[in-house]
Parts: sequence; C-alpha cells; structure tokens
Amino acid sequence: MLGLALTVTPLLVPISQAEEHPLPLRGFSDIVKTVSPAVVFISSEGSEVAKNGPETLPPMPKPPFPFPPDAPFPFPFQPPEPAPQKRSGSGILINPSGYIVTNNHVVEGATEVTVTLSDRRELKGTIAGTDPQTDLAVVVIQGDDLPAMKWSDSDQVDVGDLVLAIGSPFGLTQTVTMGIISALGRGNVGITEYEDFIQTDAAINPGNSGGPLVNMAGNLIGINTAIFSRTGGSEGIGFAIPSNIAQHIVNSLIQTGSVVRGWLGVSIQDMTPALAEAFGLQTMKGALIGQILADSPAEKAGLQQGDIIIRYADKLIDNMSQIRNAAAQSPIGKSVDVTVIRDGQVHTHQVIVTVRPADLSASAGSFSGESENLNNVLANLRVRDLDLETLERLDLPSDTSGVLVEAVRQNSPADHEGIRHGDIIQQIRFAGTQMQITNMTDFRAAVRTIEKDDMIILLIQRRGSNLFVPLQP
Repeated sequence: MLGLALTVTPLLVPISQAEEHPLPLRGFSDIVKTVSPAVVFISSEGSEVAKNGPETLPPMPKPPFPFPPDAPFPFPFQPPEPAPQKRSGSGILINPSGYIVTNNHVVEGATEVTVTLSDRRELKGTIAGTDPQTDLAVVVIQGDDLPAMKWSDSDQVDVGDLVLAIGSPFGLTQTVTMGIISALGRGNVGITEYEDFIQTDAAINPGNSGGPLVNMAGNLIGINTAIFSRTGGSEGIGFAIPSNIAQHIVNSLIQTGSVVRGWLGVSIQDMTPALAEAFGLQTMKGALIGQILADSPAEKAGLQQGDIIIRYADKLIDNMSQIRNAAAQSPIGKSVDVTVIRDGQVHTHQVIVTVRPADLSASAGSFSGESENLNNVLANLRVRDLDLETLERLDLPSDTSGVLVEAVRQNSPADHEGIRHGDIIQQIRFAGTQMQITNMTDFRAAVRTIEKDDMIILLIQRRGSNLFVPLQP
C-alpha cells in the first residue's frame, strides 16, 4: 500500500489584514464580570486562629495525618504560623440578604470577622454557623445592594470541563485563574470527614480558601478548599467541595445554625480487585458492608454483612464516600431505597434514615480545653470520642479505644511535640498516676486532675503504631 505525503503551503496574511479579522475567542471576561462582584475577602481574628498575612509568605505546615512526611499532602489554603492571631481567605455571597459561604478553617474560633466586598466596602461579619466535618461555614453581613452568585448542579459537571477559580491568594483580591475539572468524586483524601471532592488544575494558593469554582455559565459548582503540594503553592492539584453538598450544608446552617446528618448504622469499605473476585463480580463499583450495628436502621431494614451497596435512592454508588455522603444528606425519618448485591442477586430494601448518633450527643462526645477554661498542657487540644465511621476511615479495628485528636493549637506544647490530627490518645501518665483512656469520660476525668505545672506523658496510637509523647508545661 502506498502512502501519500502532502505538502501544504501556509497562507500568509499581512498583519494589518489579520487585525481586521480577530479570533472570535475573547477569553472569559464576560463570566468574570458576572461572578466576581459576589466574591469577597474575609479576614478574621480570635484566640484560636493563625496568621496569614499578605505581607509575607508564612512557613509551610507539617504534613497532616495520614500522609507520610515525604509525600505530597493536603492542607487548607491557610498556611498557619504561630504569631499574631489573624487569618484571611475568600468567600461567596449566595443571596442578597448577605449570607456568605466560606471554609470553616477561615473563620474557626474567630471573635471578629471583617468582609471586604469587590467594591472595597468593609463590613462586619457574623458567623451564622460552622460545620468542621465538611470544612464549611456561613458568615452573614448587613449591607445594601449586595450581589449573589447562583448555585449550579455539581452532578452535571464532567471531567474536562473548563472552570474558573476566583479568590484572594496571598491577599491579592479578585484573582482569577483558569483550568479544567481533573477528576470527580475524590474521597479518602484525608482533608475532611465527608469527602467527595472536585479536583481541578486551576491555580489556587493560600488565601483561595472559601472561594468559588465556577463553570462556563458563571454558576457556582464548588467551594475551593485544599490543595496537594510539596511547596505550599499551587502544583495543579486542587480540591473543591461540590455545590450540591455545600448547598445542603449551607441551607441547614442558615436555617438552624447546625447540621444534622442521616445515618444507616453500617461499617462500609471500598471494593478491591481481590474482593470483587471473591464475590464473583466483574466490577469494583459499590460499597461493601463489613458490619451492621445492632438496632440500627440498616439492621431493621434487613441489610446484611457482606451486602454490596450499588444504589442509594436514585444514585449509583461507586465507592464508600458516596454512600456516606448520600446517607448524611438524607431527610431524617424518610424511607430510602437501598439496592444491594447479595450472593450474586440484586435486592432492594427500604431503610428509614435516622439521626446520626454523634450529632445527637456532640457536646458529650467532644472536648475543647480552651472552651472549658483548663489551665494545663492539654488545654490546647480538641478531641472527641471515636466512632465506627472514624475507625473505618482510619482503617483501625472496631474495638480500638481512646479519643481522637481533632485539632492542636499552633505553638502549644502538644504542637511542639508533634501531636497531630488523627492521633488517638489511649493513656495519660502524670504525677505518678497512670490512667487508661477508653473514651471521653476517661479523658475528662484525667484532664481535670492534671495541675498547671504537671508534666505528662501521652500514649498515642498513630497509623497502627504506639508511641509515648512527653508534654512539658
């Protein structure tokens, strides 16, 4: 077979003539003009916040759990440094009444919030509600002629779609960057408890936290939240909370100031090639039920250990993050069709969703040393009880005991000794006393006994290994 090689002579056009016929593509200026007025700059001050000033580039934080020290790591765009108690980020006006969605880590612990609009007006903000489990928060301002950005259906976006990110990286307000959607449904990243992130390569940096990810219609499809980076700057891997998840949380925070989540009462895990082969499946899609809690909605509905959930209501389930998020957003008391594969057969069960127990007793199952006015080396920790979902996420046995470290204040003794989010405290030694910590009741009893000048030793579990950590007052 003969192949033909064709030579094409390019058509040369004089510059003057070319300028008379400009390319039709004008970029994204029309979209930016539409959406940027609703993007705000947020600065906050308080006893628990960390500095992020536009004047200097602060040092990068330690890689948070569960990523090893030499791996790329996710962290909020808010690089913390011990010093002045300030931080800044971005936010989005979502209605003319002055409600703004942002990230929880932008305003967490703040006693004063200032919002700067695109027209340079500075207004006092009030925190209407926060949800640390998704890293979302709502701030409200009072003002006239406030713009608002429209929500879009994040379920309709596809990998490869063009997107714009708008925010205040390093304090540079109204910065716009462009990219594409790199991936959808990113879970188990280790950033928040409930994860189903949109991944994008749009350049986002410290200060973009809480800013919008918008589509080519100029509508909100995501809240920019975190990045993977070795340097602290953009390396083309950013994560945004999908608008459908954010809108559900935000509406709840506006209406009630809190978030109540639905619960099935199951321990689930992702499918693997080995599990798919063992269960005789041709696909790894779905979420495998490893345990069903007694008297839970799942048990009452007839779900069984070993069932593989493939559909929840009208949503196909690819992984365990999707089922956790879908259940959490379900209306309490409503019946939901849950379709599973059992012994090669498809079954559908009607499950009546109830309130997640942790949301019923959050005050009893969590602890913040500063909020309880303690004056010892543990005063700068925030910890909570372990639950089945957390143990499953950390890949730990269901009978693991202790309390989970949720946050450590910067520049505290615990921070200096490397205590981090995800550590599990199982024992406290002080003044010749040794106390086993199985739950929050044990922890509260211990910390209330420790004196201001007591040195303590914590026995913690980290990634399946135990280690002792001394804390000097």
